[in-house]
Amino acid sequence: MSNEIINKNIEKVQTTLTNFGIQTKIVEFSESTRTAQDAANAIGCTVAQIVKSLIFCTEKTQQPILVLTSGVNRVNEKVIEQLVGEKIKKADADFTKRVTGFVIGGVPPIGHAQNILTFIDEDLLQHTTVWAAAGTPHAVFSLDSRDLARITNGTIAKIY
Repeated sequence: MSNEIINKNIEKVQTTLTNFGIQTKIVEFSESTRTAQDAANAIGCTVAQIVKSLIFCTEKTQQPILVLTSGVNRVNEKVIEQLVGEKIKKADADFTKRVTGFVIGGVPPIGHAQNILTFIDEDLLQHTTVWAAAGTPHAVFSLDSRDLARITNGTIAKIY
């Protein structure tokens, strides 16, 4: 992937954050922030403060579902299926790129190619500051966890 595309991804995330009134700086690392553990190591925070952006797809209607979960939690897909009223499956890389505009490992909670039904892990609200991907597997941004629902139009739920 060229730096120009990466920079456009980061720019899109920064613009979206600014449009929501979130004053934060996107931080780029030379090392990967693709996994929650990688991101926590690079940032110097706990894994629980990392917002994992996981894309699922409903089986029948192919509706994208975004689950924002704490880096220490694992999503219980049965809980998400109850919330959406349909069986779901983990989205593949092509579907993820098409609906979000970003590659797996760099999917931010905002700035997607289309509106995506979003659920937010209630455990993220235990932390004042959380960190999320900023459009690439090497970029992150911090925000107040209470802003997640507002900027994503997401529903807070117990997802595990």
